[in-house]
Amino acid sequence: MTPVTVIHGTSPLVLGQPHVGTMIPPEVSIALNDLGRAVPDTDWWIDRLYADIAARYSATIVRQSISRYVIDVNRDPGGVSLYPGQATTELCPTTNFDGEPIYRPGCAPDAAEIMRRREAFYLPFHCAMSAAIEAARLTHGYAVLIDCHSIRSHVPRLFDGALPVFNLGTNSGKSCAPAIRAAADAAARASGRTSVVDGRFKGGAITRRFGEPARNVHAVQIELAQSAYMDEAPPWTYRPERAAGTAGDLDHIVSAILEAAADLEHTP
Repeated sequence: MTPVTVIHGTSPLVLGQPHVGTMIPPEVSIALNDLGRAVPDTDWWIDRLYADIAARYSATIVRQSISRYVIDVNRDPGGVSLYPGQATTELCPTTNFDGEPIYRPGCAPDAAEIMRRREAFYLPFHCAMSAAIEAARLTHGYAVLIDCHSIRSHVPRLFDGALPVFNLGTNSGKSCAPAIRAAADAAARASGRTSVVDGRFKGGAITRRFGEPARNVHAVQIELAQSAYMDEAPPWTYRPERAAGTAGDLDHIVSAILEAAADLEHTP
């Protein structure tokens, strides 16, 4: 079972897709309950939504094949909460986003099992991401990571009301240059859709780890409300007529980020 897929591109752009995977190893599947095996908190169809963007900009894609219910590669590897005081899920989640258990009674992973999953599934993704970013940086002098996510627009346990369509996370401005943050914000607002920068989702472990503006590595997480491109209930149907406009707006955001990054690289 291959935990990570890398599709190599030729540009400075790296697209992280850490939560599109639905694969569950048999030894984990047997411990999950029916809800857990249904993996409802997957970032459904994100790979399809970004496919044209990836091709247009010759992006490198780093995609996790293993479900986040096995281990969440966008969490701190030591289990430290990235959002202190707010509800969230763990490195190896034991509940879904609504707080419902995903394991059969007595079958949640212990410390040894969590460590095993870190070695088998977490580390390969982060190693692949590190290699992809460094290759882009060495080739072009800089790298841009867009960490691609989506979530249901209403999850009362995690946030109040309806989530904005575009939720841009830059770890409160620490993961990218100010000009890139401003360009992303302006492009999102120009779409006419609801948007926010560093709101409920400021960027997870991936954005926080790999965004190093001092090394010319700029990272932005885009958390997208799933209502903008799909049905938010099983069977999680992709809606091409909705997705087309959303993908176009995403393209404009990505383009603005890349233009700002290139301007920084070429500014004496």
